[in-house]
Amino acid sequence: MKFDFIIIGGGIIGLSVAWHLKKRYRNKKLLLLEKESGLAQHQTGHNSGVIHAGVYYQPGSLKARFCKEGLTASYEFCRQHHIPCQQTGKLLVASNENERRRLNALFERCLENNLSPEQISPARLRELEPEITGKGAILVRESGIVDYVGICREMAKQIRLMEGEMQLSTPVTGITESPDRIRIQTADKTLEANYLIICAGLMADRLAAMQGLANNFRIIPFRGEYFRLQSQKNFIIRHLIYPIPDPALPFLGVHLTKMIDGSIIVGPNAVQGWKREGYGKFNFNIRDTFETLSFPGFWRLSGRHLGSGLREYCNSIWKRGYLAQVRKYCPGITLQDMESYPAGVRAQAVLRDGTMVDDFLFKQTARSLHVCNAPSPAATSAIPIGKHICGLVQDGPG
Repeated sequence: MKFDFIIIGGGIIGLSVAWHLKKRYRNKKLLLLEKESGLAQHQTGHNSGVIHAGVYYQPGSLKARFCKEGLTASYEFCRQHHIPCQQTGKLLVASNENERRRLNALFERCLENNLSPEQISPARLRELEPEITGKGAILVRESGIVDYVGICREMAKQIRLMEGEMQLSTPVTGITESPDRIRIQTADKTLEANYLIICAGLMADRLAAMQGLANNFRIIPFRGEYFRLQSQKNFIIRHLIYPIPDPALPFLGVHLTKMIDGSIIVGPNAVQGWKREGYGKFNFNIRDTFETLSFPGFWRLSGRHLGSGLREYCNSIWKRGYLAQVRKYCPGITLQDMESYPAGVRAQAVLRDGTMVDDFLFKQTARSLHVCNAPSPAATSAIPIGKHICGLVQDGPG
């Protein structure tokens, strides 16, 4: 049971890493472990399916670089493997004068990130999107939509064709590194590898702790709740419609997203989660809650964003409050139009001082690499992230 590479995590990042490694090292033995009974069961399978262009990210950051490369790579992968995708374009809509003033900064950021934005007047906005109102907008043509679970299925197929192995329903219970190998313990077996890559998403901090790595971060879950518009509203928009985000907050706000199946979803919000993998109506887990509340960074983060956090809770409970965020730019939507839709949970790495880790975070030992934080746009960026990780481990043992 010895392998050259073992990857823990069957989301889009883990699959991309495995796919790149098998392409580069055809004769190496590779195993991907996933604790669930299927692939892409958590963040990958609970997102809005947007191919992001890289509007918001600090130029020169890994997020900006990976998103730009991932945009092109995602469209190309879909074309090569006949996966449905659509380059819809995205409209960032200013609903008031304060947001309109922020448009200029976003426009400049688009240029800095090598995009081709177009400034849109209110009259032109009405022509492009008759149901959308605003003081102005930016059109980012590069953005699009795709089924990321479909990309995962194709990557898994390619990995198997290259004789890579996968084991589902296999939680990892122990990790021990020695100078000549790394051992991975599961419920019924011990596996050995020359190199281990961990892409555990919502469990990233726990897997790092399992290996005995000192952590100055904790994964804090944020629940993103969605609604789906009734089918008669499926043609209400042609583009992705986003509000202008508050630069003081880490999330993008409630937006309208065309899905690859033709439906339109509203969301997500960003509510403090009390269960890392909680997708139901009521979500609470004792261990997850204790780990959150016992971490100093949670209290410091909560103190900084107390007002916005309370607003998110209120709008989560009060559907009219949620609706009001959408009606700022799409007044034709009513409460009756909004149907229930599965939620998602975002894994956010937070430092002990309360700082949200805003970029990708990796930890390495002699024989392992942990993806500790893979924030949005991780799904868009999955292909270049996998290539980047493959490059980081190419000089590793074995």
